[in-house]
Amino acid sequence: MVAFALNGLIAMLTALSFGEMASKFPESGGTYAFSRKVLSVEAAFAVGWIVWFASIVAAMLYAVGFGYFSLVLIRESIQLAGYSVPAWATGEWLVSWIATFAVFSLAIGLVRKSSGGGVWANVGKVIVFGILILGGLWAVAWQPVTQTQAALQPFFSTGVVGMFEAMGFSFIALQGFDLIAAVGGEVRNPAKNIPRAMLLSLIIALLIYLPLLFVITTVGVSDGQGIAEAAGQNPEGIVALAAKNYLGPMGYGFVIFAAVLSMFTALQANLFAASRIVLAMSRDHTLPSSLSRLSTRWHTPVNAILVTSVLISVLVIALPDVASAGATASLIFLMTFAMAHWLAVLVRRRSATQPPFRAPFYPMVPIVGGLSCVALAIFQGIVVPSAGMIAIAWLSIGGLLFLTLFARRARLKDVSSMAANPELLRLRGSSPLVLVPIANPRNAEAMIALANTLVPATVGRVLLQTVVVAPDSWQPDVDPGPADRSQAVLRELLRASSKLGVPVETLTTVSAEPMPEIARVAKLHRCESVLLGLSEISDDSHDTPLEGLLGQLETDVVVLRAAENWQLPETKRILVPVAGRGGHDYLLARLLASFSRQQQCLVTFLRVVPNNIDAIDFRRARRDLERVAHDNTFGNSEQVLVKSDDPVDVITKLAGDQLVILGVQRIGPRRKLFGQFTRKVAKQTECPLIVISRRG
Repeated sequence: MVAFALNGLIAMLTALSFGEMASKFPESGGTYAFSRKVLSVEAAFAVGWIVWFASIVAAMLYAVGFGYFSLVLIRESIQLAGYSVPAWATGEWLVSWIATFAVFSLAIGLVRKSSGGGVWANVGKVIVFGILILGGLWAVAWQPVTQTQAALQPFFSTGVVGMFEAMGFSFIALQGFDLIAAVGGEVRNPAKNIPRAMLLSLIIALLIYLPLLFVITTVGVSDGQGIAEAAGQNPEGIVALAAKNYLGPMGYGFVIFAAVLSMFTALQANLFAASRIVLAMSRDHTLPSSLSRLSTRWHTPVNAILVTSVLISVLVIALPDVASAGATASLIFLMTFAMAHWLAVLVRRRSATQPPFRAPFYPMVPIVGGLSCVALAIFQGIVVPSAGMIAIAWLSIGGLLFLTLFARRARLKDVSSMAANPELLRLRGSSPLVLVPIANPRNAEAMIALANTLVPATVGRVLLQTVVVAPDSWQPDVDPGPADRSQAVLRELLRASSKLGVPVETLTTVSAEPMPEIARVAKLHRCESVLLGLSEISDDSHDTPLEGLLGQLETDVVVLRAAENWQLPETKRILVPVAGRGGHDYLLARLLASFSRQQQCLVTFLRVVPNNIDAIDFRRARRDLERVAHDNTFGNSEQVLVKSDDPVDVITKLAGDQLVILGVQRIGPRRKLFGQFTRKVAKQTECPLIVISRRG
């Protein structure tokens, strides 16, 4: 009773933190969805992968429980009808088959958007538990007080260690409130309903568990027998036997019936929530994209449900040690609950707008709740070492799959998400800085507008740099020209930023060589990206000073060539020539997602293939182009695949007045140069041109 009460307190604290984050991010995915907002994509994958596994294991336990109690119910029904139990009804193998049948029956129901009987099953079991509790309290009332006191002795028979063991093993009994957050994207008025549903579900559970435990302990055992002894003799059937002691055979039947309903609804809830975790991860490309496919008829994630069901069924049949599996699930849930408390603190500290629902007594709730979950998880890992080993093994498998199969597309999606929703940068504690060296004030507005698109002022900083180009022996009093020119540029920068409403910082430095000075400032200030302006790109192969600068920078670089009157907000069409799957994908995804946040643009992904390409390679090129477009676009896009032996001519004809984005060719490990392709496109077009280069 003490263990359940303390678990209830920890669960209540956890539900408050969960409710706060669910009101802030009303999306399906639960702890994974929260982690995706606040942590790196790698950490979010680890959380989602391990929570998915915990839900699968929990569902497996409930499926086995459903099979076991269903078999008991079948046997009792046969005996009640006056028949002898046939041999087939005594085989334990039948438990696995019943469990598997239940899993796939519920899976079909979830695919077809049917409730699977969840409502009536919940109502039915609550009524049954109510009868068991009221009947037990009636029996306690008619029992001498001394007998009740004797039944509670010895109290705390195994001490504090035993209590912690009981808490660790039984904590999973209160797991389930977190599943409400896992389906937050399908809840009406989530900011109000999710926290309320979590707290009410826990209150109802505790109002059932605690009185039932008291009744079982006091009137559910024979005279002179303690609950520990009775449970040791029959751990699976202790509740049913206890009810039989004070309600007779009817009580035994009630418990078996309630157990069947409880296991059924718990299995359904975990299967439902686990499939939504898979759906959220698949949409973020941290799992195969096919798992996010929705049924055309019922609009449910059919593949996610079926894959989860198959894994549950495999564990039902293949996992011999159910106790270790249960301990593993409890351990994982405790660790993810501890992480939920930590995430709640980060969200509260970093959010520009506070969650609609806020846990009271902040920060005591997440601190006490988080430390309690960590302590209980550590104790659980020590008591049941196999639980920790199973969790580590599953996490290792996931890490290997992520790095080999999912990492590239998942990181692309993450980069795009942060660019499209800059608040994610704030939630992750990032404040990126873009350096914009400007020597020509005529393109100041275009450069500042593009810099603000890359890094909005609400989450990052735009640093405008002007360099006073003067010799080392420069004497400003004798030759004020360099300072005057720099001041003229600075005045224009301030005018342009004020006109655009973009808050900027300015930095003026003095150097005889401006390009190395720009590189020095970029490194000193740890800039995430450098935005450079360019009047033209020569068509010869000699390095220009700008190309020398590109070779020194260790940041992402964006180079803009545009006419003096070019306005970024007026850009409606963007042309992106690609080769294969793209060589500058992360920066391209960030740039295109930033554009989509500012205005609606049609992005055309163009690939030019040779005239003599065969049909198989042509289809492969089309698939690659479609994948690049899918991975790099948040708005409208189209794909154009052209056969030609002159890609520059194709780009020149299609460019028109569109904004063209090209990737810089790389030569050597850190050397970045404008290749002949880039030079020719720049020479033969007059449209706005952006050349991008990822950091080395």
